[in-house]
Amino acid sequence: MSHFNTNSPHILYLPHGGGPLPLLGDPGHEKLISFLQSASRHIEKPEAIVVISAHWEESQATLTAGVTPELIYDYGGFPPESYEIQYPAPGHPLLAQEIAGGLEAQSMPVRLDFQRGFDHGMFVPLKLMYPEANIPCLQLSLLDNLDASLHVGLGQCLYTLLGNKNILVIGSGMSFHNIRSFFAADLVSQEETVGFNTWLKETCTSNLLSEQEREQALVNWQQAPGALKCHPRPEHLLPLHVCYGMARDCGRRAEVVFDDEVMGREVIGLLW
Repeated sequence: MSHFNTNSPHILYLPHGGGPLPLLGDPGHEKLISFLQSASRHIEKPEAIVVISAHWEESQATLTAGVTPELIYDYGGFPPESYEIQYPAPGHPLLAQEIAGGLEAQSMPVRLDFQRGFDHGMFVPLKLMYPEANIPCLQLSLLDNLDASLHVGLGQCLYTLLGNKNILVIGSGMSFHNIRSFFAADLVSQEETVGFNTWLKETCTSNLLSEQEREQALVNWQQAPGALKCHPRPEHLLPLHVCYGMARDCGRRAEVVFDDEVMGREVIGLLW
């Protein structure tokens, strides 16, 4: 992993794994746990963290704006300790209001949510990355139309607001997310999984593509090898599009910082 200048946002797309399993020491998450535990050592400590989680969709861009958001245990069928996990990170109402005002100024509909807590797409990776829970955090929703182009645009809007701030922006999802296939492996072949992740890595990192070509490829992600098998629904991929939108205009090309198996499937993490 590379170090970033503190006068610009750190932008990271990462896999958050299956529910609370990374926090339970699940063997299928061993490599991911190690990656998340070490990730913060390679990034200057941010003043705040903004998480775009695959587990929150709204009709318009929505930001958590509470002072002390509670946790949302948005998973089921796990051991009792899964519902006792704590991550008492403070919220950041002032930053939420600043981002909301900036998005409105760019004609993007936006709403503040003073009641919503932090879902597991936020607290699972952050509990491993920053266990002290002492960095102010907020979440930004996906748009429930799941339009890739609009999520790139959302990221571009965010960059105009956060481009000179020491803020960590995390797109929290999974580059492979077909829940049924974890229980019926023959639904998606390894060839399809590897094919899609290889395409994604090459698309995000290649210096042979212009930014226009890279953006067009990501917007038309469904045309990639194995795409709809790996993502029957794209909510775990779209946080990457927001991250890319942020990185696009500052000329950053992604670096692959995680490329290993989670629950038997290849997934990747990217840093801009």
